[in-house]
Amino acid sequence: MSASGGTRAIVAALGANLAIAASKFVAFAFSGSSSMLAEGVHSVADSGNQFLLLIGGKKAQREATPQHPFGYGRERYIYAFLVSIVLFSIGGMFAIYEGYEKISHPHALENWYWPVAVLVFAILAEGFSFRTAIKESKELRGTLSWSQFIRRAKAPELPVVLLEDFGALIGLVLALAGVGLSLLTGDGVWDGVGTVCIGVLLVCIALVLAAETKSLLLGEAAGLDVIKKIEAATVDGETVTRIIHMRTLHLGPEELLVAAKIAVRHDDTAAEVAAAIDAAEDRIRTAVPIARVIYLEPDIYSEAEAAKGPDPAATPGGPNPHATGH
Repeated sequence: MSASGGTRAIVAALGANLAIAASKFVAFAFSGSSSMLAEGVHSVADSGNQFLLLIGGKKAQREATPQHPFGYGRERYIYAFLVSIVLFSIGGMFAIYEGYEKISHPHALENWYWPVAVLVFAILAEGFSFRTAIKESKELRGTLSWSQFIRRAKAPELPVVLLEDFGALIGLVLALAGVGLSLLTGDGVWDGVGTVCIGVLLVCIALVLAAETKSLLLGEAAGLDVIKKIEAATVDGETVTRIIHMRTLHLGPEELLVAAKIAVRHDDTAAEVAAAIDAAEDRIRTAVPIARVIYLEPDIYSEAEAAKGPDPAATPGGPNPHATGH
């Protein structure tokens, strides 16, 4: 992901949410609409989320240390996961609680023009923020659908902003519907119903974000297109004849670890093997610039050994050969 592109989308969303939050609280103060209160808290939570994303991006830029030799790239994943928690707890659960209270104790709206005017303004502002996030995502998305982009993106910022802005726009429509029905029927229950719907929407978006960022925190491999580039760059057919097996792992959105066992000719000297490894690493970094850490282990390919398949005991997450069982 382009870091500058992600930052532009975050700053645009932050500016929009701060302005919208202030207007929603003013509308709540004059009208008593629970939808306005829920939406105000939603905007405050979104603003806090954008601050978290900016902090995560800043912390991820720290240099590697002996204690953290692979750097701090995953800070961005950690702060994106915190965003899902904030959205679930402060945004979603608060809205559901507030909506339940309004349904239990309904009252008519006062000064209805305040919430209506603020909702129209908020839709325009959120639309600008959403448009910015879409624009910054187009180049990275390529031919992927939007759902595929959100699932497969290794950088969390743009998917988070896209989902937040999409949820905010749907939430504003729900709030407008709740306020409108309350005015048409004279029954404040509809305002509470709209608030509960906003809360359920936010909880669903938070769960999607949590699932995606959890996968990134656990460690995801490179995409298939990137893996194909690495494979093509590694094997030259002369000094490196094939890849016996390979693992990739994202240390951060723009940092990739590549570990592979490569086949070399059985009569190559140590100097020739070392030169082959250096050349393969250069080819990989040229083909995939984010491949920052590369470990290549030379070996002699054996069809008999390959036919046995991978060793489960040597596979991460496989059986522990030192564990004792019953």
